[in-house]
Amino acid sequence: METFKIEIQEFLSKIIEVEASNVNEAISKVKEMYKKEEIVLNSEDYVTTKIEEYNE
Repeated sequence: METFKIEIQEFLSKIIEVEASNVNEAISKVKEMYKKEEIVLNSEDYVTTKIEEYNE
């Protein structure tokens, strides 16, 4: 028998509304909030799963 490496990816997604002067500032604010763990994605934010052969 052969051995295979299989990769499992789960995709989570959440929409965050933030006030900012422009989109770049909004992205920076959300990145900072995420970094500080003010935004945490969990099972309620689940979108899809992908399972396929792992190619290094």
